[in-house]
Amino acid sequence: MHIITRKRLNEFADQHPDCRSGLRHWYREMKARDFENFASLRSVFPSADQVDNLTVFNIAGNKVRLIAAIHYNRCKVYIRAVLTHSEYDQNKWRK
Repeated sequence: MHIITRKRLNEFADQHPDCRSGLRHWYREMKARDFENFASLRSVFPSADQVDNLTVFNIAGNKVRLIAAIHYNRCKVYIRAVLTHSEYDQNKWRK
């Protein structure tokens, strides 16, 4: 999958260094595969959830929520937000 943009991951990791390895793991796993659909994605990321047209990943032992728009037909992942669990719970990312 082509991931757009890694910059958001790096910025979040700079602010939350304890989550860096989890974000790296997510990036490597996503980059290494071309998922056909949500079911194939769940085989690698079983805790991923679909919320409307977005996919929410739990990362770093449920400390981080990564929200992405995935276009399976084009093999592209657009990172919409990387949030702490408490930021995610505020639901501001849905706007």
